[in-house]
Amino acid sequence: MPAALPVQFLDRDHSILAFNERVLDWALRADVPLLERLRYLCIVSSNLDEFFEVRAAPHLTAAQAGDKKGVYSVRSFAAISAAAHDMVARQYALYNDGLLPAFENEGIRIVSHGERSAAQRRWVKGYFRREVQPLLVPVGLDPSHPFPQVANKSLNFIVRLGGPDAFGRENDIAIVKVPRVLPRFIRMPVLSMGQASKAVNQRLFVSLSSVIRAHLDELFPGRQVGQFSQFRVTRHSDLAVDEDDLQNLRKALRKGLEHRHYGQAVRLEVSAGCSEHLSSFLLKQFDLPALALYRVHGPVNLVRLTQLVDLVNDPKLLFRAHQPCYPVQLTPGQSFFQRLKQGDVSIHQPYESFDGVLEFLREAVNDTAVLAIKQTIYRTGADSALMLLLREAVRRGKEVTVVVELKARFDEEANINWAEMLESVGAQVVYGVVGLKTHAKMLLVTRREGRRLVRYGHLSTGNYNPRTARLYTDISYLTASPTMTQDMDNVFVHLASQSRLPRLHHLLLAPLQLHGRLIDRIDALGQAALKGKDTRIVAKMNALTDENLMLALIRAGQRGVRIDLIVRGACMLAAQVPGLTDNIRVRSIIGRFLEHTRVFYFRCGDDEELLLSSADWMNRNMLRRIELAWPVADPVIRQRIIDECLVAALHDGVDAWDLQSDGSYRRVGAVVSAGGHSAQTALMQRYAAQAPIAS
Repeated sequence: MPAALPVQFLDRDHSILAFNERVLDWALRADVPLLERLRYLCIVSSNLDEFFEVRAAPHLTAAQAGDKKGVYSVRSFAAISAAAHDMVARQYALYNDGLLPAFENEGIRIVSHGERSAAQRRWVKGYFRREVQPLLVPVGLDPSHPFPQVANKSLNFIVRLGGPDAFGRENDIAIVKVPRVLPRFIRMPVLSMGQASKAVNQRLFVSLSSVIRAHLDELFPGRQVGQFSQFRVTRHSDLAVDEDDLQNLRKALRKGLEHRHYGQAVRLEVSAGCSEHLSSFLLKQFDLPALALYRVHGPVNLVRLTQLVDLVNDPKLLFRAHQPCYPVQLTPGQSFFQRLKQGDVSIHQPYESFDGVLEFLREAVNDTAVLAIKQTIYRTGADSALMLLLREAVRRGKEVTVVVELKARFDEEANINWAEMLESVGAQVVYGVVGLKTHAKMLLVTRREGRRLVRYGHLSTGNYNPRTARLYTDISYLTASPTMTQDMDNVFVHLASQSRLPRLHHLLLAPLQLHGRLIDRIDALGQAALKGKDTRIVAKMNALTDENLMLALIRAGQRGVRIDLIVRGACMLAAQVPGLTDNIRVRSIIGRFLEHTRVFYFRCGDDEELLLSSADWMNRNMLRRIELAWPVADPVIRQRIIDECLVAALHDGVDAWDLQSDGSYRRVGAVVSAGGHSAQTALMQRYAAQAPIAS
């Protein structure tokens, strides 16, 4: 038997950063429209912000304590910091050397103060005095004016002043906090600037930071403005509450949200030219080491460049708008209840419209024969037609039960607001099981048909969020199977009452069964492979970090099972390591849409099984969340999902990256213009050609 177990897995945090490196490479592609490249640069910046908000604090704390060993240590902090600094350098190189020149070629310019004509400077000055200055309150630091509270990821300026203040004192440091309500980029008129005729068609913009920087002296009359810099601090923002010591989780989380913006500082960004005096002063104020300082050549918050995408809004610089088709297994106007009596239905989002799910719920709300609706909510957005439908269902006298996950990261406030709204109109709102996030996606409708109560269910690999349903690839699954819907009802009762879960016929539930059943299936295929049977595993997910599942895959691969893993994000299992993972290949798809489906395929000879799931193969999903997996029994639907989610990804020659044995990724193919095949593009074309466009 080749190399013994256990093995050394790839580092999780570096795997997360490696995913963002692949996304950043998307923004470098010449075959991607210019504004979409900018959008992906912003996505990387947003992802990096979240990495610091969630993942950086343990490394930083360990480094400050001088810890030498363990997962979190002085060494781990240095390694993570080095990787993050490299990524930030790549981001700003792309922005300055790639995107800005490309924008100028299209007549789009972000005009700095030094480049502005006299007329442009007059216009900017007028804008500053009219729109910006009234909202700024500079704070000079002294014993009665200590360093102000600086919110997470907010834009600020630090200024070193010369001369005495109005009271004759020598306080030389001032802070200017910039309100979030101010736009970060402003369209500047051209014709009124007296520019040459060739500039008439230019689209000119100024950044808010440059507007403020050019007029700092007006904020400090009678003082000399010396050194200054914009700065932004990132804070640890993962809410932590002791659920075992709470009487009301919702109230505790709402209180926690009040302090989220002022948690432990973990990163400080300043302008590249910030003086050592000012940067050292800020590091001391935020209790940060030198490695936590990031000097950037441009705006300190690249995420806000997203505003430029909307301000420019040039169709030729954007992807051609994608209009999802109506689900091909459905007929517009046909009753969902009548259709589901004929068999199950799958919807492949975003190629098919999420409107099919909304229409299913809308029919249930309007149908007088429907008596009860039960639904889980993890993420649905602050403006949700689905939640308004649930409210209408209550108004119409239906029994509505909603399991709301209050601890959905960065969606806590929206979910609390929806929970309070639903409770106020009379819905039964529960928050699942203490200590476990409810991440499962299911919607169950109970309808009276003659003397019987009949259930209709919806299960999904994604969220009930119409906006992200246009950007994420997911599978929605509609069924009237009596045993499947009975399982769903049992899970709802289990979550609401926390009573013992009856035996499930089809569903696999985490943390009770899913983890063990997946390992059992993998091991069984390994045993079959030892007996000479043809065995195969293809699994698609967002992340693979659970050690026991990875060890099971290694065992199976060493016994002869051929394994393909399609893992979009973090993957700790190295592929193609001689003597260890020779039979395991790992591929990541980074495309126009965020790959979000969880699809698990197992085959032994002619026997095959396909599971859909809400769960990634991570320890938290398997052991600390309520997750679901369910089998696809219909052979036609099963083959369709295999073809579209698995086979297509394995043959992608444009958007695919293969994981190497050393933990690095290699892009697979050529650009589209060179004849490469993009699975996402092919699916968009296929669905556009075979079904009517959704209204």
